[in-house]
Amino acid sequence: MRRSSSEPAVSESNNGSKESIEWELRPGGMLVQKREDGVGAAGPTIKIKVSHGSYEHEITVPAQSTFGELKKVLAQETGLEPQEQRLLFRGKEKENDECLHMVGIKDMSKVLLLEDPASKEWKLEQMKRDQGISKACEAVARVKAEVDKLAEKVSPLESAVHSGTKVAEKEFVVLTELLMMQLLKLDSIEAEGDAKVKRGTEVHRVQNFVETLDLLKARNSNPFSKSGNAISVTTQWETSGSGLGSLKAPRPVTSPTKNNQ
Repeated sequence: MRRSSSEPAVSESNNGSKESIEWELRPGGMLVQKREDGVGAAGPTIKIKVSHGSYEHEITVPAQSTFGELKKVLAQETGLEPQEQRLLFRGKEKENDECLHMVGIKDMSKVLLLEDPASKEWKLEQMKRDQGISKACEAVARVKAEVDKLAEKVSPLESAVHSGTKVAEKEFVVLTELLMMQLLKLDSIEAEGDAKVKRGTEVHRVQNFVETLDLLKARNSNPFSKSGNAISVTTQWETSGSGLGSLKAPRPVTSPTKNNQ
């Protein structure tokens, strides 16, 4: 009589003890003893050769796995997410819910792995974008280094003017022109993301230095004027298409000096 899979059988071992035997139903209706060697109800395992470009991977999976389950294993080997993978067997792409053994895959069968074209294109675009951001950050960093050097020349001028020491007007003009050249370099940098933020920060920094030099130049030309009669010099920034201030040399605008009799 055929025993049901739900009824464990009892056998007697060599030492007289009784052991229960568990059965399992295999595909096709065959009732066999359940194995305890790690295979279990999933069935025997098979090795599959998966070709991916110039690489070939040997993947061990249960014979009754689906292609979706195979993709999860391949994700660990290739770094491609399951949704980025296309698996082909005998020239036909297989769906995730198809079983390996149902389409004829056996031990050492060959499967072709391709990367999804849309995913590959997106990765290439992302790579180009990352490279562009990296180059822009490097360009901004170079300008920042030059501005740091020029900033070291602003502090001595500021100290001299505040102490009442007369400074040659040429000092202010030359330093302003050098700062404006760095502003031109910043405007020529095409930046996105973090690089765009860094560029904007550096632009405002340069503009602040230029405005400081304008004020120092005005005070240097009239050191004994009172606050109400001091010459007011302001730098007018025009907005360019990129949203940055105009990179043309600023024209100082002076307000009429009050004449006190």
